[in-house]
Amino acid sequence: MDTLVDSATGQFELNEDQLAIQDMARAFAADRVAPNALAWDREKHFPADVIRETGPLGMGGIYVREDVGGSGLKRLDAVLIFEALSAACPAFSAFISIHNMGTWMIDLFGNEEQRLRFVPKLTSMEWLASYCLTEPNSGSDAAALKTRAVRDGDEYVLNGAKQFISGAGDSDVYVTMVRTGEDGPKGISAVAIPKDAPGLSFGANEFKMGWNAQSTRQVIFDNCRVPVANRLGEEGDGFKIAMGGLDGGRLNIAACSLGGAQSALDKAVAYASERKAFGKAINQFQALQFKLADMETDLSAARMLLYTAASKLDRKAHDASKWSAMAKRFVTDVGFDVANDALQIHGGYGYLHDYGIEKIVRDLRVHQILEGTNEIMRVIIARHMTSH
Repeated sequence: MDTLVDSATGQFELNEDQLAIQDMARAFAADRVAPNALAWDREKHFPADVIRETGPLGMGGIYVREDVGGSGLKRLDAVLIFEALSAACPAFSAFISIHNMGTWMIDLFGNEEQRLRFVPKLTSMEWLASYCLTEPNSGSDAAALKTRAVRDGDEYVLNGAKQFISGAGDSDVYVTMVRTGEDGPKGISAVAIPKDAPGLSFGANEFKMGWNAQSTRQVIFDNCRVPVANRLGEEGDGFKIAMGGLDGGRLNIAACSLGGAQSALDKAVAYASERKAFGKAINQFQALQFKLADMETDLSAARMLLYTAASKLDRKAHDASKWSAMAKRFVTDVGFDVANDALQIHGGYGYLHDYGIEKIVRDLRVHQILEGTNEIMRVIIARHMTSH
């Protein structure tokens, strides 16, 4: 049975395989991630060992082809996985999604030699992948990137830096967008760079508001030498490759917001049933009931939008990019608002680390910025609406 929307309930009816995938991810998250998430956040610990445990479960290459160890699943399946993982820790889930983007790019755009050389070790999680597009002076305007790759025989010599790179210094492979030609999008190429490439170094781990279970560093190229054989596609294909990953990346980060916000809402519902004020449980006050009702409604609407967008991307619908942008904008905004409201319901306790709510608020805030800011999402949506 294919995934469908039940017209009577308005709910997505997931097939048996999807329910099994969801259950597997939830069980792993509850067992291996949730008990450790607060300590990882507090200690700014990158849990590479637990991340690698997701490899044998098929999470290292969720939508990568099976001949190189991938799971060959759909984008909706990936959304279900990231939603389930992020209920335990959005930062953990988001790193798995970034690894999957890098692995998928090599699988889809690499030649057979590259696929066989890189992807099996990435899908097994023996190697971890990072994705390097953003630079100190180019974020939303990605086509303005400056990192230069100059051909020298069978190698490129790279100079420049990438900014805000998740997993930098810990990952083994860096899928990197560099400038091999003219200014603008046509001069960009994609290369897969191993961690031990000569001339590759990393900045200090950034002090961040959230996502503390991920390392975030600059990636620095100082006459870094990379074989031409590591270029994905032809020279000038890089911007196309980068843009090709964005729709799925937007769905993935939206799923991370959805799972984190659902966890916050669940905590708020439980707390409101236990906390007493003025002689009764606070969930008996209509003002709080209305707040919970709005949170539930908004989060359910976000889930429907996200699942619909993922289904459109799976079907390669003509408007899939617009729906991916709409889902990213709406779900990450709603997710942050729901988590923030859940903190408010907890009162002073919500502000304490041990209750786990303030961590969710901090982790979800960056989802409104990365994978394209929510302002850029509005630009994309409007462009689709007005370009006919």
